[in-house]
Amino acid sequence: MLPMPSAQQLRYLVTLAELRHFGRAAKACAVTQSTLSAGILALERQMDVRLLDRDVGKKVVFTPLGDKVVVRARVALEALQGVLDVALASREPMSGPLRLGVIPTIGPFVMPTLVRRLPAAYPQLRLSLNEDVTHNVMEKLAAGRLDLVLLAMPCDCADSETLPLWRDPFMVVMPRNHPLAHLPDVPVRSIVRERMILLEDGHCLRDQTLAMCRQVRGWTQPEDEAECAVSSLYTMVEMVAAGMGLALLPRLAVESPLMAGQDVVVRPVTGAQAWRTIGLAWRPRSPRTADFQTIAPFFVPDSITDTILPL
Repeated sequence: MLPMPSAQQLRYLVTLAELRHFGRAAKACAVTQSTLSAGILALERQMDVRLLDRDVGKKVVFTPLGDKVVVRARVALEALQGVLDVALASREPMSGPLRLGVIPTIGPFVMPTLVRRLPAAYPQLRLSLNEDVTHNVMEKLAAGRLDLVLLAMPCDCADSETLPLWRDPFMVVMPRNHPLAHLPDVPVRSIVRERMILLEDGHCLRDQTLAMCRQVRGWTQPEDEAECAVSSLYTMVEMVAAGMGLALLPRLAVESPLMAGQDVVVRPVTGAQAWRTIGLAWRPRSPRTADFQTIAPFFVPDSITDTILPL
């Protein structure tokens, strides 16, 4: 009978499959690169198989069998995390580690208040944060590396339990001298005629912006759109102020210090489903579901009053 793989070996394997880079995978697992490599090699020897194709230079390439093992390893790690969750839930409620994932277009505007209020209310809760794009935090959630995710919907979270918290309307940001700046609110059909500044691929705000534009009949994505892709909301606002185009930002961002001192104007958007829904996601049937529902109100900023969804 073959010896059973350890949870650590499976975590090394799954993390390498996610990141496709030995150095980054080792950092994510809080070990040295040599330790991670040795752990995976030991796993291969235990099972007498090849999981990685080491004949392709420095690229991380899994064998067909390796890809299948990674799928099963994810399931095994999720089951092991479930065992830990049951144990945590049986202890004092609202205690122990809480590994929270958050996306970059929410984190800066919610986390500063949350990291003060939540530990003050529940001092036995040990909060740790991981900021990343939606796809990555959801992968970490599924793999058991995060317990809870704060994200914007709609998104690909069908395999998770979700709790919507509030609607975050989109606002159009434009230079102060723009022809549309005199309007009290701006129809989306007028916005899509302008050059749009978007976040890079991987950010759900980009996908949500494009989805809103597609609600306008006849709109097609410009071929030069890649020239207007940036990596942060701050850069988006700077480019708008420089006259490079318009941007759609969530109200959560435009009501923050992000806009301070910028020579731009902000207007509501009309004529489309112009909002995203902020909510929480966790693994299905988690024993900590009651805890997550209890702390949900702590994620809602004080400025949110009329648009909050029922908790």
